[in-house]
Amino acid sequence: MSDLFWLTDVQMERLRPYFPKSYGKPRVDDKRVLSGIIFVNRNGLRWRDAPREYGPHKTLHNRWIRWSRMGVFARIMEGLAAEQADCRTIMIDATTASSLQAQKGGVAVRSAGPRAA
Repeated sequence: MSDLFWLTDVQMERLRPYFPKSYGKPRVDDKRVLSGIIFVNRNGLRWRDAPREYGPHKTLHNRWIRWSRMGVFARIMEGLAAEQADCRTIMIDATTASSLQAQKGGVAVRSAGPRAA
């Protein structure tokens, strides 16, 4: 499959300081597994629908769970964001945007809270 996502060697070297140390049995290829995790999340797939080139879906899922609980992905995001002193990307919550569009279009948006009598 030509549309698979693969991290480059340069990207992997940038991320390596955030990986936890491996004790005992060595981990399977970090590049393959991390590329698979990104591919699954980016495409909204179930773990079992990950292409075989990334390895067993169970490995992808287990690494995602273990590293999430350890805060590895949060540290990666914080570390990469800290490298960029001049941040020009603005994120907008899509639920807020759709709510504002509904208000502008004349559609009443109700609150989920209790109604006043």
